[in-house]
Amino acid sequence: MGFEQVVFYLFATVLIAAAISVVTVRNPVYAALFLILAFFSSSATWIMMEAEFLGVVLILVYVGAVMVLFLFVIMMLDINLEVIREGFMRYLPVGILVAVAIAAEMILILASDKLDKPMPQPAPADYDNTKALGEVLYTQYVYPFEIAAVILLVAMIAAIVLTHRKRSRSKSQNPSLQVRVTKGSDRVRLVKMKSEGKVGE
Repeated sequence: MGFEQVVFYLFATVLIAAAISVVTVRNPVYAALFLILAFFSSSATWIMMEAEFLGVVLILVYVGAVMVLFLFVIMMLDINLEVIREGFMRYLPVGILVAVAIAAEMILILASDKLDKPMPQPAPADYDNTKALGEVLYTQYVYPFEIAAVILLVAMIAAIVLTHRKRSRSKSQNPSLQVRVTKGSDRVRLVKMKSEGKVGE
């Protein structure tokens, strides 16, 4: 076993352990951190398979943006861990069923005769996988790529609309009106009242 295989199995083991930890730990912050570790391990395996562009994009996009957003949302929300722990046992049978189905599918795929192919030869030194990916993406898969882009655009617009919708119970401030108030008429109001007598009169 060569050094590259040892490193590959090391990253693969870390990836599997991190993925299992994502769905087993009860603290959502720990789950997000284990997911970041899984992304880093996946990126390392992609780089070893000469897919450097995909590995770097995985770190920049998912670890650098998506997971940071997840951490901010998780830490800002008031998550009740007791409710999560109570619902764990309720959904455990369904989770086990889904896990067994996924494992069976993976075993059938790996046991297929179509995978019995020789390993591909290493790419030449002047090979540019980013250029090859762009050519395939914008020629053979241009329509699915454009459809996915439109779906993401619709989802982004829907998220913005849901965020800026008016809610009857929510209270908001208008800074432009607050800075235009005057000291005499808007902030302080003098009320003249007749003096009352002493208590007991």
